[in-house]
Amino acid sequence: MLFGGMLPVRRPLLLSLVVLMLSAGAVSGEEWARKMFKETSHDFGNVARGAKTEYRFTFENIYVEPLHVVGVRSSCGCTSAEVTKRDFKTWEKGEVVATFNTNAFLGNHSATVTVTFDKPYFAETQLQVKGNIKGDVTLQPGVVELGTINAGQPAEQRISVARSGSGDWEIVDVRSANTNFEVDVLLTHRSNLQTAYDLVVRLKPTAPPGIVKDQLFLITNDANSTQIAVDVEGRVVSNIEVHPTSLLFLTLKPGEHRTKPVILRSKQPVKIVGIECDPCFSYALPTESRTTHSIPITFTAGQNVGKVAKEIKIKTDLGPQGIAVVKCQADVEPPQALQQPTAASPSSHPVDSQPPITTSDSNLKQLSPVPR
Repeated sequence: MLFGGMLPVRRPLLLSLVVLMLSAGAVSGEEWARKMFKETSHDFGNVARGAKTEYRFTFENIYVEPLHVVGVRSSCGCTSAEVTKRDFKTWEKGEVVATFNTNAFLGNHSATVTVTFDKPYFAETQLQVKGNIKGDVTLQPGVVELGTINAGQPAEQRISVARSGSGDWEIVDVRSANTNFEVDVLLTHRSNLQTAYDLVVRLKPTAPPGIVKDQLFLITNDANSTQIAVDVEGRVVSNIEVHPTSLLFLTLKPGEHRTKPVILRSKQPVKIVGIECDPCFSYALPTESRTTHSIPITFTAGQNVGKVAKEIKIKTDLGPQGIAVVKCQADVEPPQALQQPTAASPSSHPVDSQPPITTSDSNLKQLSPVPR
């Protein structure tokens, strides 16, 4: 009878321990997943009705284990969300794109975007967005779309901004964190019922190659809405291409060196005027102008063991638009680690592959970022 009487006491205790362990696992799961995101919240601010308004939350798999995104969902119809890809190896990056529905909603709205992972462990990370969709301000079209531009060439696009319900509304300034923009503000209509402007947006020829994803902020005399965001999109195409964009020098011991080629191609003959890099790299600098250059890059391992991450900048006579960047990674290990290989530390790796990085424990609580 005594044994039977003890069971009701032990069962709740065991259940409490199980709940506690599950709760601890959930918290740890949120923490390891959240560490991959640079930001977890964004305020769209004041945006015009019909404007294309989106924000990209970037994240990176900083772990040795492969990462898989099951999906993303939004708590509110005012915001839609999608992920740019679902499977990630170590160091691969992705984006969760949150888009404000400015055509169907007006006023202040907020949403929680939940990102769900099932590998290497189950976890959910929540991202917060909010903003105010102005019903009295419209954009046509809803985004400044610059398209594809060749590096060194200017680009121009025009959009219309209209404000209804007041005849004294003014755009007093236009600001942006991107110094490659120039904007002309042209008043096209003013009455007691509406004020309209054309914005002529120019991208300077000094803009560097890459994706253009920025915002203009219209500064107005409206005390209730002094700033309105306008998205700008485009892509500046470089005059040169480099392959590969990253070099992986496999495991070396101190003093050992290894050479790999970098191929530089251009639309017109260019001359390589210099290479900016760490002293651990050496190279043979071509002297002629060509459309294709093959540059042997040699990495020499120093005495400090561990992982090495550096950049090489290849400069051409095309100026700022003619610079190619190559990222380099290497793994320098003590000599004894190479002379006495074990099953846990392979002594050889496939050509041009990243040496395996292992964690000390596969338990969720021990999961930690891979050092660069």
